[in-house]
Amino acid sequence: MKYLGAHVSAAGGADQAVQRAVEIGATAFALFTKNQRQWKGKPLTEEAIAAFKQACQQHGYGPEQILPHDSYLINLGHPERAGLEKSRAAFLDEMQRCEGLGLTLLNFHPGSHLNSISETECLKRIAESINEALANTHGVTAVIENTAGQGTNLGWRFEHLAEIIAQVDDKTRVGVCIDTCHAFAAGYDLRTADATKATLDELGRVVGFEFLRGMHLNDAKSEFASRVDRHHSLGKGNIGLEAFTTIMQDERIDGIPMILETIEPDIWPDEINWLRAQAPGAAPGK
Repeated sequence: MKYLGAHVSAAGGADQAVQRAVEIGATAFALFTKNQRQWKGKPLTEEAIAAFKQACQQHGYGPEQILPHDSYLINLGHPERAGLEKSRAAFLDEMQRCEGLGLTLLNFHPGSHLNSISETECLKRIAESINEALANTHGVTAVIENTAGQGTNLGWRFEHLAEIIAQVDDKTRVGVCIDTCHAFAAGYDLRTADATKATLDELGRVVGFEFLRGMHLNDAKSEFASRVDRHHSLGKGNIGLEAFTTIMQDERIDGIPMILETIEPDIWPDEINWLRAQAPGAAPGK
């Protein structure tokens, strides 16, 4: 089973994100549990938590189908102590918000060295940050998203992800989310079925599919290996449709939320239906 959806707005409360997922025919969804461009969010009330859980139960969404994302401000590899501690505190809060909502995944960008420390040191700090958050929470898996490699961001090589995982104490609570646009911009070719399979094979070899906890399905406005993060609608960018057909037919990818972050929300239902039709055994024309 491949769970398909999009990153929907949680304006008005997390329970409203559930309703928006239902409206686009999604079997998965992503959301922010607070304003992603602020360090601190309002604490979740008991009423808000209850409303979210009730909406999920009513519409049949389990925790394995939901991939919340943390704040864009957080840098778990920050080279300066004050910035690192601020990021770690914010990340712990994000993990605790997921814990309160009954969610089991938290997607995040790993971090940036800001040209002040080595890649190795930055990756070590990211792993230490994850260890600290896991030690102070229960039941939530830290899901590292690959990046496009813009600026000083790490996580654009599969080896970066593997190195972080290797230094995380509890391997049962760490995983990765692979963004197709980011991978393409980072130099992993996805323009043909064969290229996509080769990239997925490399993911399996370097990281391991046992750590795959989610995917972001995005075409790319950015050029191959440009290390520029610019999403596009499926089939309208430089990746093309073959990659997404190949991903949908890969048996190694199963039971995870597969999330659109494409640029035209109005066509998300069409994109979801098209992806669903690529799965093995899908009815012709469905």
